[in-house]
Amino acid sequence: MYELGKTPLHDLHVELGAKMVEFAGYSMPVQYPLGVKKEHEHTRSACGLFDVSHMGQIRVSGPDPAQALESLVCADIVGLREGMQRYALFTGTEGGILDDLMVVNAGDHLYLVVNAACKAQDIAHLRMGLGSEYKVEELDRGLLALQGPKAAEVMARHCPEACEMTFMQHGRHEVAGIPVWISRSGYTGEDGFEISVATQDCESLARRLLSEPEVEPIGLGARDSLRLEAGLCLYGHDIDQTTTPVEAGLIWAVGKTRRYGGEREAGFLGADIILHQVQAKDHMRKRVGLLGEGRAPVREGAEIYSEDDRHIGTVTSGSFGPTVGKPVAMGYVAIDDADIGNVVYAEVRGKRLPMTVSKMPFVEPGYYRG
Repeated sequence: MYELGKTPLHDLHVELGAKMVEFAGYSMPVQYPLGVKKEHEHTRSACGLFDVSHMGQIRVSGPDPAQALESLVCADIVGLREGMQRYALFTGTEGGILDDLMVVNAGDHLYLVVNAACKAQDIAHLRMGLGSEYKVEELDRGLLALQGPKAAEVMARHCPEACEMTFMQHGRHEVAGIPVWISRSGYTGEDGFEISVATQDCESLARRLLSEPEVEPIGLGARDSLRLEAGLCLYGHDIDQTTTPVEAGLIWAVGKTRRYGGEREAGFLGADIILHQVQAKDHMRKRVGLLGEGRAPVREGAEIYSEDDRHIGTVTSGSFGPTVGKPVAMGYVAIDDADIGNVVYAEVRGKRLPMTVSKMPFVEPGYYRG
């Protein structure tokens, strides 16, 4: 019988009264007794602690690993300074997105964080694509995310030097004698920190952070509504192997040096298709934000129609946005229907609900840029 994976915090989640569900092969907390809506609101107003230990943490080492990784991702990795982190995309030969990931220049190696459901295929892809000169190691570590406008206030009591970092910086630090790797980033649209910690120290670190009055444990339910309000993609839903970075509105993740950088232009899988779309702008659909009316959420899979009854697209993520106070969604629509302000109609249980094509993010980001 298939057994779900457990993170180092599994027993703590159960102790805290979490409702556990299967997610990406792991038993994960979807919510705590506080409830999804209040967990969402607490993260936006104070500080939430998320267990993201199911994510894949990978070390890539060898001769010039940044140059080598550029054969598999469309981001500028060679230009990434030591101690900095960058969002990247693994692309396939047809221009589709195989996964999205974070890449850190850790000095003598690269540190990668990949999606839980993709980590086995990502590791195989790295090993095959980089070859035997490079060592690709899956790291057995916990990963916590401390997120919210009071995250820095909390972190200052435990690791004040981490608060000197700005958005997308990464460093090696200590919390109460526990060695940790901290990046100032997250998946909520708020200021915050992602903390990689040895498995055996994960629970004691989590308890230490949860003991702070500002901090509540937050489950997958609120994590999803928070990232949706922040306009952030969920792999396997808003992006996948059938979507290109251009269709997904992620051109900014294709490094400028990879678009028109002379020797380093292209050089990644699917570059001919992706760079053609960048330059010719002839792609037929686009990921857009959708803002609804009333309170009825429009969920993933809802079909989207134009005012004159043309089928123009599909919702890929949708929820009620507690901060926005309205239903929020994202999806793909025909390029001619993707203008901001255009009213489209999502079909929900036989009714067509009006939604307005809107800018993303739906909330003002709180990232700390110094």
